[in-house]
Amino acid sequence: MNDTPPTPRSGSSLNNEHSGRIDEDARQLKALGYESHFSRTMSLAANFSLGFTYLSPLVGVYTLFSFVLTTGGPPGIWTYLIAMGGQLLVALIFAEVLSQYPIAGGPYPWALRLWGKRYAWVTAWVYMWALLITIAGVVYGAGQFAGALFGVQASPGWDIGVALALLIIATAINFSGTKNLSRAVTGGFAAEIIGVAGVGLYLIIFDRHNSFGVLANSYGTQGHGSYLAAFLAAGLGAVFLFFGFEACGDLAEEVPNASRSVPRATVFTILVGGTSAIIALLGYVLAVPNMRAAVSGKDADPIGTVLNGAFGTIGSKVILVIVLIAFLSCTLSLQAAASRMIYSYARDRMIAGSSLLGRFSERLHVPPVATLVAGIIPALVVVLFGSSPNALTQIISFAVLAIYVAFQMVVFAALVARLRGWRPAGKWTLGRWGSVVNVAALVYGVAAAVNLAYPRTPGAPWYTNYSVLLGTGVVVVAGLLYLTAGRPTRHLRVPAGDAIPGRRGHTAAQPEYTE
Repeated sequence: MNDTPPTPRSGSSLNNEHSGRIDEDARQLKALGYESHFSRTMSLAANFSLGFTYLSPLVGVYTLFSFVLTTGGPPGIWTYLIAMGGQLLVALIFAEVLSQYPIAGGPYPWALRLWGKRYAWVTAWVYMWALLITIAGVVYGAGQFAGALFGVQASPGWDIGVALALLIIATAINFSGTKNLSRAVTGGFAAEIIGVAGVGLYLIIFDRHNSFGVLANSYGTQGHGSYLAAFLAAGLGAVFLFFGFEACGDLAEEVPNASRSVPRATVFTILVGGTSAIIALLGYVLAVPNMRAAVSGKDADPIGTVLNGAFGTIGSKVILVIVLIAFLSCTLSLQAAASRMIYSYARDRMIAGSSLLGRFSERLHVPPVATLVAGIIPALVVVLFGSSPNALTQIISFAVLAIYVAFQMVVFAALVARLRGWRPAGKWTLGRWGSVVNVAALVYGVAAAVNLAYPRTPGAPWYTNYSVLLGTGVVVVAGLLYLTAGRPTRHLRVPAGDAIPGRRGHTAAQPEYTE
């Protein structure tokens, strides 16, 4: 046994190692048919922070806490454990795929390699619109918290103004490059941890008004029927929260040693984000001073009531500042993911305007036009739909269903590819458990999508009752018409379906790619 302490590596050695990893990343990407222009300056920690702030447990908890309580009562928080477990299965499949295909754009290039170009085109189309509309939903939801901070009565006009201001700030930061994006999302992660896990733990330890037994009391939310229906409806809050981990893969070309680092960031996003969200939910449920008022809706802002009671006026204002930082960092991460996805789509000349959307700024190391689009389209959605009743619910519901559809298209493609002989060949794999996890992820994802689309307002007009399903259907049908009429896939110049042995351009390991 050698007891001699290791010699510290010099700065030159570290730089050489870093350069070597980037060279290896470049060779791997070249073997897959691409030459990346992105600057690989995003660390593992920053990549994880990006996924965490996109998932944003703080935004999800603060926005939907009242909905979960009024729909399913305190036991509704158990749905978060179920959704966390289900989406962890999906994240594991994504991690395995992206380890072999660490290409910017996430679900689009993964579906392209696992299945084929038309299937990937539809996946990308659905995912792109889901991301753009999710951005609109997040910034629109910040209005009520900005109003509480500044003492302004929230209104559609106010909410729209706050949303546009957040979009302008986020777009400016994203335009400034990967380094500044990394700094911003890392700061956002710190704010989220304080605002979610920190506050949640404080409430559990120092400001409990309810016993843990309250978690089994539905407070009559089931009405005269089964509690299962109320439980599943309350589960929409959890379903709305648990996505964003795929953003780590959307920016894979900006991370050194991406094949190993990005899968780890993807899985950590779910584990850490989900755990902190559940701590926060538990803290708020136990700290609600009048549970019957919160469940009945008489207390329309139970989080505000808890914060004022626990921290006073000044303390609750500080937490509201943290909340708005979380909304901004969530917007930043979403916008970064959307811009890379659009750029990846356009780089392969798979969408109208590819010559513009596929442009890359060597000075800023970002795709400028794609980034601009990721700001303009959400702004248009906010302006056009922000004044309608229940705007936030409708915007988010459509976006989340579309994201789940895109996710499950990748999960299904991975399962079919396995049946056709695909054996994951990245640095991060599930080994013999891959097929089992893949099937379980598909079952969960389909069940969650059905729960999202299920009509729950029988007294409303049919088009309102099925608005989420109709919105997703319109996007899919429009995409299929565009795919048929425009034939954008004919421009593709990189391999498709090459994960399957025997397919042209098959990349089981990482061979050199040739035209």
